[in-house]
Amino acid sequence: MDRQIEKKTWTPKRIFTIIAVLAVVTFGIYVIWFMDTRSTMAIEQNKVTISEVNEDVFQEYLQVNGTVQPIQTSYLDAIEGGVVQKVMLESGAMVEAGDTILTLTNSGLQLQVMQQTSGLYDQINNVRNSRLNLEQNTLNLQEQLANAKAQMEILRARYERQQQLFEKELISEEEYHNTRENYQFQKRRHELTYESFRKDSIQSISQLRQLDDSEERMYQNLEAVQQILDNLTVTAPISGQLSTNELNQGQSISSGERLGQIDILDGYKIRLAIDEYYLAGIATGLKGSFTFNEQTHELEITKIYPVINNGQFEVDMEFISQAPGNLRRGQTVRIRLELGDSIQAIQIPRGGFYQNTGGNWVFIVDETENKAYKRSIRLGRQNPDHFEVQSGLSPGEKVITSSYDAFGDNEVLVLE
Repeated sequence: MDRQIEKKTWTPKRIFTIIAVLAVVTFGIYVIWFMDTRSTMAIEQNKVTISEVNEDVFQEYLQVNGTVQPIQTSYLDAIEGGVVQKVMLESGAMVEAGDTILTLTNSGLQLQVMQQTSGLYDQINNVRNSRLNLEQNTLNLQEQLANAKAQMEILRARYERQQQLFEKELISEEEYHNTRENYQFQKRRHELTYESFRKDSIQSISQLRQLDDSEERMYQNLEAVQQILDNLTVTAPISGQLSTNELNQGQSISSGERLGQIDILDGYKIRLAIDEYYLAGIATGLKGSFTFNEQTHELEITKIYPVINNGQFEVDMEFISQAPGNLRRGQTVRIRLELGDSIQAIQIPRGGFYQNTGGNWVFIVDETENKAYKRSIRLGRQNPDHFEVQSGLSPGEKVITSSYDAFGDNEVLVLE
């Protein structure tokens, strides 16, 4: 008779299967929780630059080239064109205000001035004739008024005598009436003549005032026309050092052409050309400095030219104290222009990493200096030497600051 055989629960095969499954699960947990799956790249440590994060005084500034210029410059322009007749002073000479630098000749301009002068004199003579006619007309009216008054007075006296005689019946009525009519006529004539004289006087006063104003303007025009020829003589507007282009006798000069300039050498200023990106942050009063002959000289912005040319605008900086005595016009100096107040901040040195990351992340070197890990950060202001760190880094940490071009998309670097 057959007997039922009981199967064993823990057979070697089942035990092996359970152990295998547990091993796979354990390995999966390790991979998920403990094993670093980030992409890794090995690099040579001596081919990267490692910089330390530190906390120090941060100053935002620019390094800008500036050009030395005199504190004041006056330009020489030819107001009228012509041919150089004589050069009195050469370039580089020290001049006083009013000194003659050169003279020009222009026959066409001289003829034009003569014609304008003659025309103005004719107009002045016409004004004088008009004034004379007005005065003669006034005198004629005065004479007529005097005659009318005299005739009226004569007839008034006769009329009064004959009135008394007529009342005594010593003269005829006809003679008395004739005298009275003549007197009334002369009286009316005197009144009309006086009214005409009064109105003419008022009008004459207005006309004479207009003639006087016209004559004054004509004399002013005459003076201005005569000064045109004076513009053919170029004189120094201020005292200083003369700088001119090459000028020779017989050379033709156009109207408005710049002949040179006069510089006051009592002081100097520095003119800077700054990128338009910084226009909003530039204001008068900002300080700057440069080193010259092993001495540091401080300046401040006194004038801003907001016009932008080729992506740049200009500012003038003047010395806070005495300027160096051996500066020369046109000399170039390197200015350290401060853009704000200094603050205490975490900062890292500038480097090629910024071109790859835009300052959004960096590689942080671990304490063993064997690996570097990618970490997100945020940078703020900058100067030619450092970036201000706003978040993501602490003082004492080390960062790879050289270029990241060769790292690709790897997140872990193994430093060999």
